[in-house]
Amino acid sequence: MSEDGKNNGHKARALALIASCANPNQLRQIAKNARAKGEEEVRLAAQRRLYEVLPSEQPGTLEYDVWQSIHALEGELSDERGKTVRLSRTRQKITRDKEAKTVADLIMGSPSEGYRMLIDRGMQDLTFEAVALRHPERFDQLVLHAARNRLSAC
Repeated sequence: MSEDGKNNGHKARALALIASCANPNQLRQIAKNARAKGEEEVRLAAQRRLYEVLPSEQPGTLEYDVWQSIHALEGELSDERGKTVRLSRTRQKITRDKEAKTVADLIMGSPSEGYRMLIDRGMQDLTFEAVALRHPERFDQLVLHAARNRLSAC
């Protein structure tokens, strides 16, 4: 078998493992190993899967989607800065106002650094704008309009 064939086989096995893995520590290790080997596709898959398994909320709910977004942004910021980063102000606002109001307030403000960071990394689906559009029953039309406009501008 050629070297490319072996690499494709390893990659396919890694991606299959990632898809079925629900262990955050294992996913972090896979992402770390993939980064060291220059396997960007595997690293990204492990990171995305990690962001899917971290929220404790019920998948499909607004709350799950919000926490998936928070974990993604915290993960990306932590990777970039080489240390653990928590979105303390956003977490505090959620504690005070709950997820829906926090999302609405952030959408109605200026685009944040976090929004731009997720867009730049191809994670548009994890922005609060995308979250709101997946749960239109939880937001008024003004918020949904602002979310659509912001996403269509990128």
